[in-house]
Amino acid sequence: MKIALLADVHGNALALSRVLSAAANAGAHQLFIAGDIVGYYYQSDEVLRLLNDWRWISIGGNHEAMLAKWHAGIDKEIIHKKYGSALKIACEQLTSQQLQCLTTLPSRHESEIDGRSVLLCHGSPWNRDHYVYPDTDKTERKRMFSEGFDLVVYGHTHYPVLWQDGSRLVVNPGSVGQPRDRIPGACWALWDTARHEISLRRESYDCSAVVDSCQIDSHLPYLANVLTRT
Repeated sequence: MKIALLADVHGNALALSRVLSAAANAGAHQLFIAGDIVGYYYQSDEVLRLLNDWRWISIGGNHEAMLAKWHAGIDKEIIHKKYGSALKIACEQLTSQQLQCLTTLPSRHESEIDGRSVLLCHGSPWNRDHYVYPDTDKTERKRMFSEGFDLVVYGHTHYPVLWQDGSRLVVNPGSVGQPRDRIPGACWALWDTARHEISLRRESYDCSAVVDSCQIDSHLPYLANVLTRT
């Protein structure tokens, strides 16, 4: 079986559409999502519509936690100042059932696929908000393998990573909606469960409409600039 590994979609439906098309062409049967389906960009409703054409499993990232806060009327000014209008718009777009689904996602998910143990998390296995970058030190990299899973899938940094220790793998598929490594596109990964092999992938797409939509948050020029910088 082939499974598409995604993270950090961040309300970017154009990027997600391109990734899902590529995943279908690659023979993927389902999606594992390492959190942050929402946040930053503004098409959370379309993102969920696209996802619901698939079998998918997701955990909640820090932006789902902030969505819960916004929906409860907590820290709205702080969230808007730092992250923009995306969560406000998500709360306006989404149904109560969709909001309930996103805000109650677990912080980690364990499963077994084709005899392989899999952990899906956001920042790290021990902390949803922790950043594990590609250049992290050896001690922290070793800690990512320490729970003994055959595969750990994480996100949060928006940087692709693929590490191997014997037969065990740790992967950050990179960000679908907002890569930060100065290579434009939409990142994801494909896991061949039979071979226990992962390929990191990136799809090109025209992000101009997403860039234009960021005018709503002109106080945060980063939201547009990060999509096109090289």
